Amino acid sequence: MIGGIDDSSPAIPNENDAAYPKVVVVVPTYNEAENLPNLVSRLFDLGIPGFKIIVVDDGSPDGTGEVAAGLGRELGGRVELIQRGRKMGLGTAYVDGMTRALAQGPDFIVQMDADMSHPPERVPALLEALKDADVVVGSRYVTGGGSEDSWGIRRCMLSLLSNEGIRLAAGLKVRDATSGFKAFRSEAIAAVDLTRFRCSGFGFQVEMVKACERRGFKVAELPFIFGDRASGKSKMSLAIAVEALWRLPALRWRKAP
Repeated sequence: MIGGIDDSSPAIPNENDAAYPKVVVVVPTYNEAENLPNLVSRLFDLGIPGFKIIVVDDGSPDGTGEVAAGLGRELGGRVELIQRGRKMGLGTAYVDGMTRALAQGPDFIVQMDADMSHPPERVPALLEALKDADVVVGSRYVTGGGSEDSWGIRRCMLSLLSNEGIRLAAGLKVRDATSGFKAFRSEAIAAVDLTRFRCSGFGFQVEMVKACERRGFKVAELPFIFGDRASGKSKMSLAIAVEALWRLPALRWRKAP
């Protein structure tokens, strides 16, 4: 008792308390030490109440994990690190990050890359769109969306045709099948069995949207301009692409996770 007040009862959550996040952004990383501080700074500059970032690092040799841990100390735990120690794949990174996020009871979960190809300033628009949807996909292939001019016509057409082939193979309604820039109501992710996902690479993006569509969640698309990575090298590889093309057609007939 302090001054006649029983201080043993739980404290009322503060909207900025890292223990009570309303919005959690899950960011998978591998060798993103240069980009991560800029991403974190721009996200927190948005002033979103109850905001937290979970970084899922695959043992980056460039010290990305140490950078994330340092940011967490500077920001009072509002940046949290899951250090997995070795490369395990983008899909499993999102599974681990989303599982950790759900355990903290947020209203919304956002997923995005660390390389600045997904504009942080577009996050509030994704969250706003969740007022009328369960899942919002940042889309390059709806009116107003696209890629930076530096891509060139050939690269843009290759991306568009590849995406359309994957979308048709998997039987998706969403136009941007492989987008890694998404926002979810937490209940949409909670309804999906993440342990049943099969793709460790970018095919996870397709599996996730397909599972949400099959469960009857409303999936909306919001245009954004996909940018070039700020620094570092792309993680895309032939093995990742082959895995996606091998596994995704089966999504048409598989039972939803």
